[in-house]
Order: sequence, then C-alpha cells, then structure tokens
Amino acid sequence: MILPHNFEQKIGFAQLREMLESLCLSALGRQFLAKMQFQTKHDQLEKLLLQTDEFRALLQSGADFPSQHYHDVHPHLVRASLPGAYLDVPAFFAVKMSLRTIRQALTFFTHAEETLYPTLRLLGIGVQVDRNLMAALDKVIDDEGQVRDNASPLLSQLRQELINRQGMLRKQIAGILRHAKTEGWIPGDAEPTIRGGRLVLPVIAEHKRRVKGLIHDESASGQTVFIEPEAVFELNNDIKDLENAYQRELIRILTALTSQLRPHIPDLRKAYQYLGLLDFIRAKALLAGRLEATMPVLHPRPLLQWKRVRHPLLYLTFKEHFKENPREVVPLDMDLNPDQRILLISGPNAGGKSVAMKTVGLVQYMLQCGLLIPAGDGSEAGVFDDIFLDIGDEQSLENDLSTYSSHLLSMKQFVTLAGKRSLVLIDEFGTGTEPALGGAIAEAVLDQLNRARSFGVITTHYTNLKNFAERNAGIVNGAMRYDPEQLQPLYRLEIGKPGSSFAIEIARKIGLPKQIVERATQLVGKDKIRYDRLLEGLEKEKADLEQRTAEAAKAERRMKKAAQEYQDLKKHLDDTTLDVLRDAKAKAKLLLKDTNQQIEATIAEIRSNQADKEKTKDARQKLDTFVREKLQIEPPKPKATRELADATTLKAGDKVALIGQDGYGELISIKGKTAEVLFGGMKTIVKANQLEKVGRAEIREREKKAEKASFNSSASLGMDLTGRMANFSPTLDLRGERAEDALQKVMAFVDDAVMLGVPEIKFLHGRGNGVLRQVVRDYLHRVRAAASVADEHADRGGDGATVAVLK
Repeated sequence: MILPHNFEQKIGFAQLREMLESLCLSALGRQFLAKMQFQTKHDQLEKLLLQTDEFRALLQSGADFPSQHYHDVHPHLVRASLPGAYLDVPAFFAVKMSLRTIRQALTFFTHAEETLYPTLRLLGIGVQVDRNLMAALDKVIDDEGQVRDNASPLLSQLRQELINRQGMLRKQIAGILRHAKTEGWIPGDAEPTIRGGRLVLPVIAEHKRRVKGLIHDESASGQTVFIEPEAVFELNNDIKDLENAYQRELIRILTALTSQLRPHIPDLRKAYQYLGLLDFIRAKALLAGRLEATMPVLHPRPLLQWKRVRHPLLYLTFKEHFKENPREVVPLDMDLNPDQRILLISGPNAGGKSVAMKTVGLVQYMLQCGLLIPAGDGSEAGVFDDIFLDIGDEQSLENDLSTYSSHLLSMKQFVTLAGKRSLVLIDEFGTGTEPALGGAIAEAVLDQLNRARSFGVITTHYTNLKNFAERNAGIVNGAMRYDPEQLQPLYRLEIGKPGSSFAIEIARKIGLPKQIVERATQLVGKDKIRYDRLLEGLEKEKADLEQRTAEAAKAERRMKKAAQEYQDLKKHLDDTTLDVLRDAKAKAKLLLKDTNQQIEATIAEIRSNQADKEKTKDARQKLDTFVREKLQIEPPKPKATRELADATTLKAGDKVALIGQDGYGELISIKGKTAEVLFGGMKTIVKANQLEKVGRAEIREREKKAEKASFNSSASLGMDLTGRMANFSPTLDLRGERAEDALQKVMAFVDDAVMLGVPEIKFLHGRGNGVLRQVVRDYLHRVRAAASVADEHADRGGDGATVAVLK
C-alpha cells in the first residue's frame, strides 16, 4: 500500500516518469510505462531489475542493437483485420521496418554469448516474424517507403508507359511554348505548369484566343489564363488513363498484400508487445546510465543497506545546471535493519534532513518499480509491502482541516496500517501545535510504530524524541552534520548521535539584537542550553578530529609514495650498476686480451730486428696507434629523439599537398593537429603532419606533370580519383536545361558522386513549373545510393534546389 494517493508527486517520482516517457521511442514503450507500478513480490521485482541491468550493460558495451523504427502499428492491424480492407503504402512501410527491427533484436540475442543477457533473451521466446511475409512486404515496398516499380509486371509496364507519355508531352508542350513566346502570347520567363492534374501553359489574357485549347484556370489578377493546348489533349488523356490504371493496379497489390498479412495478425500483436517491452526497458536503462545507477543485492525481507546513495533529481539537476562550475550531491550511507529499524534525523533547518528522508522514499520506490538506483557498489536492499509518507502542508478549507489536523489524520492511518514490512517516512514530526503537547503525541506515535516493528525515517527538532530514541531499542538517532564555526550545513548524515538545531547560535550569527538572544536563552533554560552546547562542542571536536585525521592520512600517503619512489629508484640504480659493471668487465677483458697480444707482437718484432732503430720506431708507432684507437674514451652520444610533426609553420592560404600525392590544394585553416584543405571545390579534413608545403615552382611542375599524364593516357586520368575529387563540385546547375538533357546530366553526376564517396550533393533547378524538380527527384528516389531527398534550406533556395544525402 502506498499513502498518500499523490505519493509520486510529493516524493518527486512523477518527474522521473516524465523523463522515462521522453526516453521511450514509441507509444508502445509509453504504454508499458503507464502500467509501471510498485512491486512487492521479490521474484518479479528481481526479474525486472535484471532486465534493466542487462540492457544497461548492453548499451554501455556499444553493441549494435536496433534503435530505430519502433512503430506502433496496432491501428493498422485493426484495419487489416477487416475483410476487404487494405493498408496504404505508409502503413505497410511502418509494418515492414518495425518487423525488421523485431527480427534484428531477436537475432541479436540469439547470436550473443549464452552468459550475456539471459533475462532479456527469455523475453523473445514465442515471438515469431514470418519470413515469407517479410519477403512479400519487401517485394512491394522499398526501404525509402516507395512502391517498387517491379511490384508486378503490369505496374512496371504502366510506369514505363507513363514515363514515355510524359516525355512526349513535355516535348510537344515545349514546342508550343517556344512558338507562343516568339509570338508574344506568353511571357518570356513563363514555364508550363499543372492545373487539375493537366499540363497547361500560362497565356496572357488578351491572347487567349490565339492558343487553341481548353482554359482550366486564371490568375488572381485575371491577367493570365492557364490553357491546355488542343494538340496535347490526347496525350493528357492518355496520361490520366495510365495514372488511373496505375492506381487501380496499386490498390490490387495492396489488397492482396493485406490479405497475406491478415492471418499473421495474432503473431504480430505478440511481436509488437515484445517491441514495446524492449522500448520500455531501453528507456529505463538509459535513465540508469544518466544517474550512474546500479543494481543492489536484493533481499525478500525489508532492508536498507545503501552505500553512497544520491537523490536522483538533485543529482540530475546539478549535472545539468552546473556544468561550468560543477557541484556534487553529497552521498548518504543509509542502514536500516531489524536491530535499528527507525532512523530519527535531527539537525538545523536547511541542513538536509528532508532531502535525506525524501532520498530514502524516492530511491526505495524507484527500486520497487523496477528501476536501478543511484547507489554505490556493494549496496543491499529489501522489499517493503507499504510506504507511508507524511510531508508538507495538507490543510483543507473544504474539509475544515488545519495543518496539524491533517498530520494527525496521517498518523492515525500509519499506526493503524503500519506493520513489520512497512516503511514510514515523516517530515518535521510533531510540529504544527503547542510544542509540549505536539512532542508528547509524537513520542506516543513513535512508540507505537516501534512496537509494530515498522521501518522508518523521521525528521524532527524535538528533544524528547531524541531522548526517546536513545532509550529504546529499534530506534537510532541521526544527525545532519553542521559546521559550528561557519554555521554552514555540510549535508552529511551521521548515524548514532542526535543533532543540534543551533537556533541560538544562528540567531546570534545573523545579528539578532543581543538582548533578544539573551532573553531567549533565559527562557529556554540552562539545561536546554547546556544540552545544545554539548552537542555543539561534540560537533566541533568531531570536525577538528576529522581534519587532523585527513591531514595525517594525506601525510601518510605522501610518505608511502616517497618511500615507494625511493625503493623504485634504489632498485633501478642497483640493477643499472650491476649491468654497467658486468658490461665494463667484459669489455675490459677483451681489451686487455687485445692489448697483450699487441704488446707481445711489438716485443717480438723488436727482438727479431735486433733493436734496429727504424724497425723499433715503426713498431712503437704501431703500438701508439693501437692505444689511440682502442683505448681512447669516447664522449657519450646524445640519445636520438623522434622528431614530431610540427604544424606551426603552416598558415591559412598556403599551397599544400598530401605527402605522396601529385595533386595540391589551398590550406583554409588549421586547428591543433588537423587542417582543413580545399582540393578543387571540395573541403577536406586531414592530419596536419600528412601535409607538405609546396612552392610556385613545384606547383608548375605538378601541373605540367598532370598535363603530360593526361596527354599520354586518358585512362590514367580516369583512375586518378584524387584528381577527380579535387575537381568535382558537389553542386549541379540544371537551370535552363531541357528535361531529357537534364536527366542525362543527373545520372552521370550521381554516378561520379557515388564513386568518389561524396556524402551530399545539390541540384539547382529553379522553381518554374516544377518539371526539372520532378525529373531530378523521380530519378533520385529510384537510386539505391540516395539515403534522403529534400528541399534546400529556405535561406539557400528552398524548393528551387534539391539536396540529396548519399549512403
């Protein structure tokens, strides 16, 4: 049981629901989110947590899991279930792409290692997507949501005939247009346009009798009339008949495809249930990633043993709004177990008591809704049957309830309903009425909750409740730490001792008149002042001790680090000394051997020549040469250092070339280790250390070399992709072109762009009557390499230009 009825709003869980809703990809996932509720069964809850934890690990691993086309097609399935009905092309496209996503998800878990994602793998049991149905959908609808020309032989034939007739119509209308412009019946910049599905000419109203044909419309000013020339009546009629036949054949295909889909609707409903569940679990995993949340060890009995738990909303707020000046949420360690079930938190106002209590309520509710919690590793948690909350002001004018009366009604429900599997959360316990009476009633309620062996977190300022907690087992005091010198909250929870409200000290600190502070001290009484000062002294001593402990620990770490560095250095020197001595001894031994041999040879030569002066002189000269060459001490050579690439010599405007390439370009800008270079009409991002600066002479030499290579072999120029890329412009101007000529240029232009790997191309065709735009887009929609086709930005031409993104 959860009390009150607006628990989620009061505790802050409604904001987490909104975050989850924004993280869902489709209405399928949001339907599961709407059903998410407080779970009290341990096995079910553990399964939900494992699903979220496994999906969190999946996302962190960077695995290629499908994250697109989570479409809710239930309305389409309802329509398809009606005999004789058929789905339109967008509906079939949504069905096809979402079924592909389902198949990809099932395949992902099937091919993953058995030890990975065991809980998520179980979700796909019994989910089926018929391959024949997928093949039938793919035969009719392509991946851009268009009907394939070869969906049926008749459809292909009709499509081809339509193209032929439209080509003939454009040729005839162009001839009539040229003649009319020559005669002055039509403005010089006018183009054919469409009215009522028919191709017409804009004729000046005063010359409308000179152009034989049918008037379809006129301009708002009446100065222009739109005439369908008599010569193209038959062609327009043929095109209209072909379009109608095309539409009839398309409806026949869609009807047949819907009939093929209809028997699979029960299996499809189950498959989309699976897709929605994946979407919901994915949203929970994404939220866990934002919160850096983990899965605690879950016990079936009530228990809270959390390490470094953080308030989720406070954590997200600090993370989002304090990016430039980071602030961290002070984590709490929370321990509620059968021996200390109720935590009574005291301390000054604005010290964090309510936040600590809300953290317990929100995090426990998150956990039992199947969400991972923002707690540290090694945390443990249990399952409660009830969570009761009393926070804020619930006074009601309609029911004639005061603030204190509303609190008493909550206390009545708590003592009546709370049991040993209940978690009770009360903020500012006992306030709202005369302190002595309020404290007495609060103490009686606390005693009853303790006798019921309920769990709870309660905040208060009342001294009698602190004393009650000290005297009774099952209840433990807690204090929000406070700096008594600076009179600033530290937001750290310490379990085991009560906290002081520091009311007198805070009043003195903020400058309340001295006589008022002294009078308040007399009214409170010596015992109360002595009690608070004792708590204040303990707080100061604890703060001093913590500071000294931290300094001692810091000094100890420095000493350990210095000792380790000394040991490492000593070991290095010992090892180096041994190596040097060993090497020196070996070299000395070899040198001594060579020296002895040389001396003996010199002595033998002197003896053999019987001390001849010239011979002796030559022998000594050889010995001196040996000593100089073999025994000289060479100075140590400096160690070679690797020369790093230095881009500081490059500047914008320099002519540069890629190392090993013949082409050259102009350096636009350089940032760090990367440079932006203009090769021909294309900007390219390259590493700076891959560029070399070229002078004018070298540029001329490269140009001559390129001209010579072009003259010798045109084939080699065709294979020089670097040169073609440098000369390739991603914009094709078709303005003023005839449709047939424009189509040929578009085809060649798209082929070059695909071959060179250009990511985006642009066609300038103007607005006119839309013929060129239609020709360009019809061809692009048939090209598999075109990922998307759209108008240019309004500031850069709007629908007068077409931009295509290539795969």
